[in-house]
Amino acid sequence: MSPSAVDVDVKGVTDTTALVAPDPTTINALAAWRIKGAVPTGTAALSNSDMFKSPACFTKPKAKRWDHIISNEAKARKPSTLKGAAEYLKRPGMISLGGGLPSSENFPFEEISMKIPSPPGFSEEETRVSGRTVTAHKHDIREGRSLFDLEVALNYGQATGFAQLLRFVTEHTEIVHTPPYADWQCCLTVGSTYSWDSALRVLCERGDYILTEEYSFASALETAQPLGIRAAAVGMDEQGLRADALDEVLTNWDSKARGARKPHLLYTVPSGQNPTGATQSAHRRAEVYKVCQKHDVYIVEDEPYYFLQMQPYKAGVPPPSSRDEFLKILLPSFLKLDVDGRVLRLDSFSKVLAPGSRVSWIVASEQLVERFTRHFECSVQNASGVAQIALFKLLDEEWGHAGYLDWLIHLRLSYTRRRDDMLHACEQYLPKEVTSWVAPTAGMFHWIEVAWRKHPGFAKGLSHAEIEESIFKASIDRGSLLCQGSWFRADTNIPEDKMFFRATYAAAPANKIQEAIKRFSDALRAEFAL
Repeated sequence: MSPSAVDVDVKGVTDTTALVAPDPTTINALAAWRIKGAVPTGTAALSNSDMFKSPACFTKPKAKRWDHIISNEAKARKPSTLKGAAEYLKRPGMISLGGGLPSSENFPFEEISMKIPSPPGFSEEETRVSGRTVTAHKHDIREGRSLFDLEVALNYGQATGFAQLLRFVTEHTEIVHTPPYADWQCCLTVGSTYSWDSALRVLCERGDYILTEEYSFASALETAQPLGIRAAAVGMDEQGLRADALDEVLTNWDSKARGARKPHLLYTVPSGQNPTGATQSAHRRAEVYKVCQKHDVYIVEDEPYYFLQMQPYKAGVPPPSSRDEFLKILLPSFLKLDVDGRVLRLDSFSKVLAPGSRVSWIVASEQLVERFTRHFECSVQNASGVAQIALFKLLDEEWGHAGYLDWLIHLRLSYTRRRDDMLHACEQYLPKEVTSWVAPTAGMFHWIEVAWRKHPGFAKGLSHAEIEESIFKASIDRGSLLCQGSWFRADTNIPEDKMFFRATYAAAPANKIQEAIKRFSDALRAEFAL
């Protein structure tokens, strides 16, 4: 059964009063506020999301302050002296001899062309026939052809990203999530993995614990470990993170026994959770948010799979008939519920356009985005200019927000078909005596439970780890690779009671998915002597 996308009432409990968020910003309203704000087009031009938000944003309450959770490292960071000098470049007639920005004469790229789909013809075949070729030239701005060109994109930029793409993601955030407080900001980043690494540095100290699902994204855990940050596992069910389990961990936290202060940071993947594929319902998200309010916990919402929410399995529900309907059936993000400004949203183009672009963005209160910006100025500086201009040409100049939503609807249906192919194969081949699963409603992953105590080795004293490894190798020997569930355990000190394997339906075609599941089934039947 798919999680409900019902309206949710979450009340502020500190300096932000309860409020009812206005109707989501519509694409049709976008043009009205775009006219009022120009996009800075100069090299390394300063910009921020306030330039691109609708007037309605500024009528809302401001976020809470988060001074008490900002790390000593983050507090110590000062604004970049050299980046800050860019504010003087906007003065008319200014001749800059200050910054070390190379002349575009020495950029050996005169133009870059790409062939892209023309909505609604999104398939590869349709793109070959009816797709458009778009070109970014070196001097499009000065020649009046575009707001963005290679002269700017190939040079240094601000840590927040180039204004041209920052405008698009800011508008997109407001259209989809309508944050219910005034001073939210977006900042482009170099992929969500780096955003998460930065979040740990900005919000945690060595020795801290973070809270996360008992099975969590392996790379997220591996990012925290070298920083001396440990994970406290929170129980899950078919909807992912359990609010009651979160409350229990926090209420019963024993700082002396744990050797660390009570956690103040929750890392969660609410939609199509990696690795379990679980999706938190609207009601569950509201429950989790209220627990975080109760214990003053800050939420990092990692949502690469948010737009891979799918049609209900075997329910016969027609796909969304319009963009407005599509937006209405999407589950509310934590950002949409965030009356306190206690959510850092990690958003990304990786799962919906191209992982290799390494362009993502964060959304949080102005106070925290400012700290992240200081961190980026002295580390990655900014996301790739080549990737940013490619995304700008596709999303802003060609598709616009309407075309991008059409693409996301296309992805919803594509992933629905892939998920269905996976489930059909499991229903056809996997031995029901020893396997079970819940149909995923979002994301890329299918989480298969295996009744490991029925394995003949259990009676002979084999451990959970030994049986899991034996099944894994038997599947590998038959040419099918699934991930072991134990690879994703947040706290390896807690004995495993259940056994899982993770399969993904993101890349392989239907016939390959079917064959891989058949081979995994053969391995299970051999292992369990069925």
